[in-house]
Amino acid sequence: TDARHREADVHRRADALIEQVGLEKDLAVGDRDDVGRNISRHVVGLRFDDVVSPAAFIESVKAGTAPKAVACIHLGACSATTEKNADYLLENNYRYTRTLCEWCLRQGVRFVYASSAATYGDGTAGYSDEDSSTATLQPLNMYGYSKHLFDLWAIQTGAIDRIVGLKYFNVYGPYEDHKRDMRSLVQKAYHQIIERGHLELFKSYRPDYRDGEQKRDFIYVRDAVDVTLHFALNSRACGLLNCGTGVARTWVDLANALFSAMGRKPDIRFIEMPDALRGKYQYFTQAEATKLRKARYVKPFLSLDEGVADYVKTHLDLRVAAKFGQDHLKLARSEMEACLTAAGTISTPK
Repeated sequence: TDARHREADVHRRADALIEQVGLEKDLAVGDRDDVGRNISRHVVGLRFDDVVSPAAFIESVKAGTAPKAVACIHLGACSATTEKNADYLLENNYRYTRTLCEWCLRQGVRFVYASSAATYGDGTAGYSDEDSSTATLQPLNMYGYSKHLFDLWAIQTGAIDRIVGLKYFNVYGPYEDHKRDMRSLVQKAYHQIIERGHLELFKSYRPDYRDGEQKRDFIYVRDAVDVTLHFALNSRACGLLNCGTGVARTWVDLANALFSAMGRKPDIRFIEMPDALRGKYQYFTQAEATKLRKARYVKPFLSLDEGVADYVKTHLDLRVAAKFGQDHLKLARSEMEACLTAAGTISTPK
């Protein structure tokens, strides 16, 4: 799960708390080549003192010139599960986080960072966020391993008892447009349904899972943000914690929720999974939420159906409105589909 859309929502939600906590903030945004394209999406509507690139920010931390802070919410990372450059992941995901964490500990700054459910690998070691279980985990890809390295360092040095690490599961929701292939299926499939009239899911290559019956713990980004801000600003609890609903749902469940939110009959088709993913694919994820609840985060999570409906009606539909005009729903769901069907671009579900 890429953290950039969580980061965008955190900035918007945290902005409303500035007066409450007396926080002046600098904003570090972006990574690699998408900074210029997406910077406006992160800062429009926010109040901030400065905008700093990740590279410049970490150099100010090393030099001791970084601004004073009340809390540091560190969500930035390369989260591409297909990234092969181990040196880059080690520097960007592990070393950067460690440098920032050590600075926060020296300064007495509350530090909350993004770990990932990718650290759990194929799930054979379970989904427990207890420190004693962490060393047994075997991530399936370099991204998961880069996150796992920092978790291990924090536990081994005792730093985890002074900070908070959140193992985000399958996060979906507003402000993920820039994520390209790492966008959630909801975001990808919404546009696929508009353009083609159907939704494509990967086939299963395990006999114990039917096509589309692979399961994930899907958590709406607004819930993920609530958890993040709770531990950054309203709680002194520390530790490595799962950030998931504790309920696994199938990809077919997600697809049906999306079709329902869009007012369409389901039309699901199964496609081959790319060879590069077959041996590194998680067939099941489900957070153990006991430790999170013991840390006194007690707010209930939205169900998958509730989260998808909110995403569609409060964000995705509005993006179509901005693109196609005031009559966007009529255009996108009837006139545009009729035009595409007539042109042979999509087929009407039977």
